[in-house]
Amino acid sequence: MSFLLLCPDSFFWVLSRHIRLYQFNKGNVFKTFFQALWWLLLGINLLCSPAHCSVFKIGLLGPWNCDPFFSKAFPHVAARLAVGRISKDPSLDLGHRLDYVVLEEECETSRALVRFIGFGKLYSAFIGPLNPGFCEVATFWGENWNKAIFSWMCVNYKLDSTIHHPTFARTLPSPTRVLFTIMKYFNWARVGIIASNEDIWMDTANKLASALRSQGLPVRIVTSIHKGEKGIEDTWNEIKGVGDIRIILLCMHSVLIGGKEQATLLTKALEMGLADGRYVFVPYDTLLYSLPYRNNSFSVFDNDSKLQEAYDAVLTITLEPGERTFYDAFREAKESDEISRELEATQVSPLFGTIYDAIYFMAMAIDSARRKGAGVSGANIAGHTKNFSFPGFSHRVETDNHGKGLSNYVILDTDGHGNQLFPTHLLDMSSGSVESLNRAIHFPSGVPPKPDSSCWFDPDIPCTAGIEPTVMILGVMLLFALVLGAVSLGSLIRRSILNSQLFRGPNKIILTLDDVIFINPEIYNKRLTLDSLVDANSIGADSKSLKSVTRSSSLKSTAATHETSSVALYEGDWVWLKKFEAGAVHNLRQSSTNVLRKMKDLRHENVNLFLGFFSDCGIFAIVTEHCSRGSLEDLLRNEDMKLDWMFKSSLVMDLIKGIRYLHHRDFAHGRLKSRNCVVDGRFVLKITDYGYNELLEAQKCPYIQPSPEELLWTAPELLRDPDMHRKGTFKGDIYSFAIILQEVVVRGPPYCMSELSAEEIIKKVKKPPPLCRPNIAPELAPLKCIQIMKECWGEAPERRPTFEEVFHKFKTINKGKKTNIIDSMLRMLEQYSSNLEDLIRERTEELEIEKQKTEKLLSQMLPPSVAEALKTGGTVEPEYFDQVTIYFSDIVGFTTISALSEPIEVVDLLNDLYTLFDAVLGNHDVYKVETIGDAYMVASGLPKRNGNKHAAEIANMSLDILSSVGTFKMRHMPDIPLRIRIGLHTGPCVAGVVGLTMPRYCLFGDTVNTASRMESTGLPYRIHVSQSTVDTLRSLNEGYEIIPRGKTELKGKGVEDTYWLVGKKGFLKPLPKPPEIKPGHNWSDALTRKLKSVLSDTKRTLTKATFKELGSMKEARISIEEDDI
Repeated sequence: MSFLLLCPDSFFWVLSRHIRLYQFNKGNVFKTFFQALWWLLLGINLLCSPAHCSVFKIGLLGPWNCDPFFSKAFPHVAARLAVGRISKDPSLDLGHRLDYVVLEEECETSRALVRFIGFGKLYSAFIGPLNPGFCEVATFWGENWNKAIFSWMCVNYKLDSTIHHPTFARTLPSPTRVLFTIMKYFNWARVGIIASNEDIWMDTANKLASALRSQGLPVRIVTSIHKGEKGIEDTWNEIKGVGDIRIILLCMHSVLIGGKEQATLLTKALEMGLADGRYVFVPYDTLLYSLPYRNNSFSVFDNDSKLQEAYDAVLTITLEPGERTFYDAFREAKESDEISRELEATQVSPLFGTIYDAIYFMAMAIDSARRKGAGVSGANIAGHTKNFSFPGFSHRVETDNHGKGLSNYVILDTDGHGNQLFPTHLLDMSSGSVESLNRAIHFPSGVPPKPDSSCWFDPDIPCTAGIEPTVMILGVMLLFALVLGAVSLGSLIRRSILNSQLFRGPNKIILTLDDVIFINPEIYNKRLTLDSLVDANSIGADSKSLKSVTRSSSLKSTAATHETSSVALYEGDWVWLKKFEAGAVHNLRQSSTNVLRKMKDLRHENVNLFLGFFSDCGIFAIVTEHCSRGSLEDLLRNEDMKLDWMFKSSLVMDLIKGIRYLHHRDFAHGRLKSRNCVVDGRFVLKITDYGYNELLEAQKCPYIQPSPEELLWTAPELLRDPDMHRKGTFKGDIYSFAIILQEVVVRGPPYCMSELSAEEIIKKVKKPPPLCRPNIAPELAPLKCIQIMKECWGEAPERRPTFEEVFHKFKTINKGKKTNIIDSMLRMLEQYSSNLEDLIRERTEELEIEKQKTEKLLSQMLPPSVAEALKTGGTVEPEYFDQVTIYFSDIVGFTTISALSEPIEVVDLLNDLYTLFDAVLGNHDVYKVETIGDAYMVASGLPKRNGNKHAAEIANMSLDILSSVGTFKMRHMPDIPLRIRIGLHTGPCVAGVVGLTMPRYCLFGDTVNTASRMESTGLPYRIHVSQSTVDTLRSLNEGYEIIPRGKTELKGKGVEDTYWLVGKKGFLKPLPKPPEIKPGHNWSDALTRKLKSVLSDTKRTLTKATFKELGSMKEARISIEEDDI
């Protein structure tokens, strides 16, 4: 069946319907005549209708006849209602005639897919499929056709990727995401799924299980209801056989809207004792619509006490309804004749509303794409589903900036004996959080199912058995409670301290009449009248003295003063009070005190100092320093004051510095104008009235529209947006600065060269073109200054410069010259002081650098803990370590190599080799103890203990060193391979610092001697390992390859079993091949001959004494000294 929406409100459309009815009632006599007339009216309607453009045909695809859950949704009625309302929605301009066709989806998944492919070229977009079994395949076809696929039944997380599925969009939040959030909140990880026998529900169950498993959750079983007389009982027995299940998802038609299969399933669970609270049952289909639970009883429980009792173990999750429920919305549609009055709301599945919302959702996407100049291709439509918010049929439909649904859900539960459902929790999809609604869930056993381990919901924690030790859980909870208590207590103490600092101390912010003496006699006498301790004589005396002070003071009142400010005395100095409008402030909010603290922290030469906030006798005012020369506006209007360009540029530069400082402190002024710039006795300009807008905003004061004269400094984008005007912006301050610069250049008010009134100017500035700005004669200021001014009052805010850029540009105008005589003298002194400070700072920095170098060198020579103790002058006590592993190595034939080499060559050799070793050490948890000649000593397990990992760290390091030595080349003997012996031993030792002049961190004990013996009795390219080290390595079970060497005689130890470490599982670096040394073979002679041969090839001569020394070494085996280190 197909419906074509032309214009339901058109007279011709209505008339054509009646003519067609009349035609068929009259029979064939007037058939030809009425057919011609009908087509004529239809053509006229198309010409007159605004919808005479192309047709956009939506295919509404679903298994409407496969399950009552779908058939009772009445898709034809829902689609007709949605399309009708879309056509009447003035906010939507689709540019197409909207048409829809209800398409039947086969019940079997394979046949449904084949049929869907056949629909591909017939329709502009699809709502569906509703079978998750071929959702992913359908999206690939949609991408191939470039047609939008909108669905709420697809559960696969992969479909949310706009890169791989650009034409797909969800009309509801992902059901899997909703379930995962709920399960995470209750810590129910182990899941079982029971589905109805229809293909669509089985595919839903399997896809749902896959999606939950992809999130790391253990889905224990996915089954369908068994067939036969005992099919349901067999199904529950299968569930019981799995065990350890917390939550069971029911993929079938909900009993609340007529699902008989689910009712039988739950009743059998009660009879088998499975509805006793061990499981929580969750219907899946209620996630897909808004269940009308509010003020509604479910009659299905009235005549079935068993079902009512069984449903106590069910938690129903459904979309949170709006102000009206599904039934309310349906009745309203009936009353407005949009739906047949014969159709009752209770006969309709709430999926009706979901279908309606999906069609409206697609219309919104088409409208959004069209408004942004995109076509109506599938990718464009699916890509314009972001940041939606519109009222759906019975709940609000919202999406985020990625197009993901943000509609909220509620958890519904019975009270154990009634036929109503009550909300207990709210799932906020925008934050992904679950909030309790102050109503506990009624579990059959009184307690919820045992929670699973939280590790199932944390991807960073491996979860094997899913059970955490109880002690650890209690410890974490206790620690959390202690931390939370400490943080709360600290927060309360901090808040108390901050609040006390507002009223007391040298930096107090809140001022009263005890702190401030008003010059205004009326206000001051009011304060004195309230004070009963002061007599009438003192009042008169004080008033007289105040009058004399006022008369003797040469105060110049600024325009800002005339508005709201007063003069007063605070701590002996003159101050200004910027008052708030009556009623704007009653009690200071916490946010207001934060703004005041922020203002109190501002310190800059060109920012008028904020002294406090006056709050007394119903007067609230900002207290700032008094500047004797008035405002910049007063100074510019005073014709007796001679201002040359140097003077003007000095004032402008002060203004730039002040605003630049405020912007660096993240303070947008918002009220910048010449009357809010004051000048002190040294002709230094200072910015005042900052923070005023922030206080009004913090106090939630109503917005008061300023007069047109007050808006002449306001940027055009702020004039168009009162809310933004209230807060102020950085770019708005730039514009205001440009208007002030015009005032300074021409010494006149804003737009003084224009004959327009302030109101006319504001209108033109607010709505260009043409662009309305002041006109400045080029001879009044340097050309670069005028250029800066024009850049700053540009129409586009993003193209205006920042004050940092203005500062650097303006500095070049005077080419670095001082701007006036007074400032020149003062700033010379300031520069001298600044130079001294810079010199001291430089010397301090150099001292700090040298200190860091010293500390770094000390930390390289000694362990960090020992170095810190020595720096503080403390003593380092010797420390006993019960298990460490010590490494010794030396160069085979080092004596021979040294005899045949120059001293500098020996130094280069050792430096190259030990640099290589040091680089290897950086990758392991080891500590380099020292080097003596060619002997290299390393330990692990000290000074920082590392459990039983010390043997593994030393073994891994030894393999890395041996691998790197295999490719090492001596600079002066590149053809001679450098061979080393390595010995390892594990045992206890004592470590401590020896000496004061040149302290060394040394190790003592038999373990050191044994490790040295292991090295000296080893062989070239071999890692000689003792029995204790082998035992420790094998206990770690990390795959070390160890072969026995046999019995070895160790000096001072006797004969012991020793081993060779030849590799490790997973260690892929090449190791040098040890030379084959047979019994009785003197490999030192071979080394000597090789060295002689190399030196002979390089035409290197040896002295006779040297050869005599070599001859005496032929019978000796080359090794390092075996003395203790």
